Amino acid sequence: MLDQNRPVRVLQVVSSLGMGGAETWLMELLRLWAKDRIGEMDFLLTSGERGIFDDEAAALGARLHYLRYGRMHLNSFRRNYRRIIRRGRYDAIHDHSDYASGWHFLMGSGALPPVRVTHVHNPWLHIQANYAVTPSRRFLATAGKTLVHLYATHVCGTSAEILAKYGFQPSGRWAPQIKVVHCGFDVNRFNARRELDRARILQEFGWPPQTKLVLFAGRLDRALEFAHPQNHKNSWLALNIVRVALEKDPLVRLIMAGSGASREALQERIRSWNLADKLLLPGIREDIPTLMRAGDTLLFPSAQEGLGMVAVEAQAAGLPVLASTAVPQEAVVVPELYQALPLEAPLDHWAEALLAATIRARPDLATCRAALEASDFSIANSARRLEAIYRSGHDSHADR
Repeated sequence: MLDQNRPVRVLQVVSSLGMGGAETWLMELLRLWAKDRIGEMDFLLTSGERGIFDDEAAALGARLHYLRYGRMHLNSFRRNYRRIIRRGRYDAIHDHSDYASGWHFLMGSGALPPVRVTHVHNPWLHIQANYAVTPSRRFLATAGKTLVHLYATHVCGTSAEILAKYGFQPSGRWAPQIKVVHCGFDVNRFNARRELDRARILQEFGWPPQTKLVLFAGRLDRALEFAHPQNHKNSWLALNIVRVALEKDPLVRLIMAGSGASREALQERIRSWNLADKLLLPGIREDIPTLMRAGDTLLFPSAQEGLGMVAVEAQAAGLPVLASTAVPQEAVVVPELYQALPLEAPLDHWAEALLAATIRARPDLATCRAALEASDFSIANSARRLEAIYRSGHDSHADR
């Protein structure tokens, strides 16, 4: 058991510090740790590439190690990975690479810290797609899962549903501790009055005060198909839902914040509909809390989610959410703000529900704040859960 009076030292393993849910959570955690002097956090970035939060992380005291992981880089990855974890003298390593974390742990065998955490964030459909590609990818995933069971002291998931899909179930036999650990965020960044933000955003895009503003926030998918097996956020479905809603009510407008392979194709389709002034794809926006306070509804028709943090953040802002039933129910914190439809529901049904959501009566901000601050999604509660794991040690599961 780690001395509770000294700061805990942790190495976070992620692809890059981009705008994803895991990365924004880790940055919230780093900000809290730096302010309250709880611990020290470094990052191993397995894409070898810089991300949007790198400079801030470094300014907050984190060391960033850019170390490319992949078939062509295994020897250099193993050598430098072992050097980093030995020199860092970490109390815990927290790897957010699902099954691949097992391979990382294998390469660090003999040098790993006493606490080794595998965290599952991503929808199962990505692993399922890899299974279907080649036998070698199936082997890598299956072997990685076995290695997680062998080396990890804890397996965490953003929801109970995603843990089950990845095949991590608590059992009576000797095994890693398996827990749901939600991503957390600073509720105060979202929970504020909306009038000034709404006026600012409507002015930015030249829209009238009566606008019914729909927000979509997330990665834009690969294919302009309703049921493509690798579509995750269902950006094409969302765009078509809003198009039908706009036919029913000319005051509807859409901001689709995010980037991805299909952005240019989506914009071209919007231009072909002559709706370029009403359906906007402004790319990545760093003012998502502002957009949420300005908006009337968050549209979130995902095909699958690890949890769906953007839906939780919207509830903190008092923004009604229209989601798919594929989003885990753990994302519902303020039930009055949340509605879900099955993905197979007709576009017309989605559009009607969307229009109803834009005029739904909202609970007051104090109610939203209280619900979120009492939940595991508040950064304070999330940080306490993680710190307890990092300080725990696990004597019966010593490093191999």
